Amino acid sequence: MTLTSTDAALAPLEFAVTKNLAAKSAAQREELLRDPVFGTTFTDHMVDICWSVGGGWHRPRVQPYGPISLDPAAAVLHYGQEIFEGIKAYRHEDGSVWTFRPEQNGRRLQRSARRLALPELPVEYFIQSLRELIAVDGAWVPSGADQSLYLRPFMFAKEAFLGVRPANKVAYYLIASPVAAYFKGGAKPVSIWLSEDYARAGKGGTGAAKTGGNYAASLLPQAEAYEQGCDQVVFLDQNGDVEELGGMNIVFVYKDGTIVTPQSDSILEGVTRESLLQLARDRGHKVEGRHVSLAEWREGVASGEIVEVFACGTAAVVAPIGTLKGADFIDEQPTGSLALSLREELTDIQYGRREDRHGWLLRLDA
Repeated sequence: MTLTSTDAALAPLEFAVTKNLAAKSAAQREELLRDPVFGTTFTDHMVDICWSVGGGWHRPRVQPYGPISLDPAAAVLHYGQEIFEGIKAYRHEDGSVWTFRPEQNGRRLQRSARRLALPELPVEYFIQSLRELIAVDGAWVPSGADQSLYLRPFMFAKEAFLGVRPANKVAYYLIASPVAAYFKGGAKPVSIWLSEDYARAGKGGTGAAKTGGNYAASLLPQAEAYEQGCDQVVFLDQNGDVEELGGMNIVFVYKDGTIVTPQSDSILEGVTRESLLQLARDRGHKVEGRHVSLAEWREGVASGEIVEVFACGTAAVVAPIGTLKGADFIDEQPTGSLALSLREELTDIQYGRREDRHGWLLRLDA
């Protein structure tokens, strides 16, 4: 079984396109785009590519958005062989549509696939799938402030069998949802609940893969966070070091300007985080990826050594952390200007308002 992609030069796939006869009218679409709620409205079409041991990647198509038919014995339903990605399309002032560092998301999808014993979709095909969907649903990319089209590629085992082995048939899909700010109120400080009874991943596990099981493991502690009046939950690893939030990376800013982010093999590498850190390096900040203990975090805030803490990810971009709450403490977090300054610079690049010095943008509608 060949699961790994060589990413050698590949001929483009030939997509069949079936238009949605029940597509929203322009007026209906504009009404939905006026104030989109994250992840609740979807465009008229979706991408579907099949993979099998014998046929490789085949039957690429753009088809009407709608339910997926699965056999009750489909492997994903029983063994959780599933991965996904999150990336956005942005409307620039001239009306063109762009995305941000898609090759990084394509490579991360490959790493996730490798860990979940799924076939690796070539990055060329990943990017082509984005282009093919935008070709038919480009009008769904909103133009409002802080709005974008959230693209959700995902892959799962669809072979019907009961047995613990990698599936021989897999499906790749791409759907899209117009979105505004992830958190109500935009980039205002959020409150974080410290989960000390639950873990999202373990050493040698699937923490570095973007797979649904990691997020499923975070749902109960996330519900606990809501019960405690908090917006998000932060996890510790098996050594008691800070790992990440339920769906975002975390970053600490020290008084000497050093920026530190937790690093371990159980943390999902974030494209947004790495981009923000590069922008910080461009400004002359020293950046470190290392273990950060809960004690270092709390003591650093108390002493003034840590001057700012923020979370980041594709969906929310940047969320300053205002409060860390545990079972027996509440630590107010220091507020600073770096997180929001970096957020402004990053989003200015993404929306075409500032020079893209690193070549991160890729036009999708060209």
